[in-house]
Amino acid sequence: MKKLLLIIVLTLSTILYAQDNTRGYKVKVGEQAPKLSFSLMDGTPISNEILKGKVVVLQFTASWCVVCRKEMPHLEKEVWQQFKNDNFILIGIDLKEKPEKVKRFISQMQVTYPFAIDTNGELFESFTLPNAGITRNIVLDKKGKIIFLSRLYEVEEFKQMVEIINLSLKKE
Repeated sequence: MKKLLLIIVLTLSTILYAQDNTRGYKVKVGEQAPKLSFSLMDGTPISNEILKGKVVVLQFTASWCVVCRKEMPHLEKEVWQQFKNDNFILIGIDLKEKPEKVKRFISQMQVTYPFAIDTNGELFESFTLPNAGITRNIVLDKKGKIIFLSRLYEVEEFKQMVEIINLSLKKE
């Protein structure tokens, strides 16, 4: 009986670790980004081709997300303001909210980086497993390859992301 219990515990731990290890992503660092085709709130079209040559951060967020609200001032100050004049773009992508609500959210958060709205969650789910949570940052290199994936806001991970962006911008 003890052996059976041990086997069950070990199996469950392995399964839970494997699920947690993906952090809700179906993409991996080193892969090319999925096909991107969306517009910013100002109407500017965005695609993989348009983003080539830039280091890109796609930040999936929503007004109701407490962790997103905690992270956004850091994204504004430590990422957008630091890198916006380089071959870089940070795009906030609001998940499934109406434009009026997103405009209020952007204003409340006092962020100046460009935003898009993922009205049906299709863009989000091109990167994540079904029902995955936000906040998430996906960093792409100048060739459109995924170089960093984050989940939630954790200071050390955020610092690591900023360093990866900085190093990627210095590469040709």
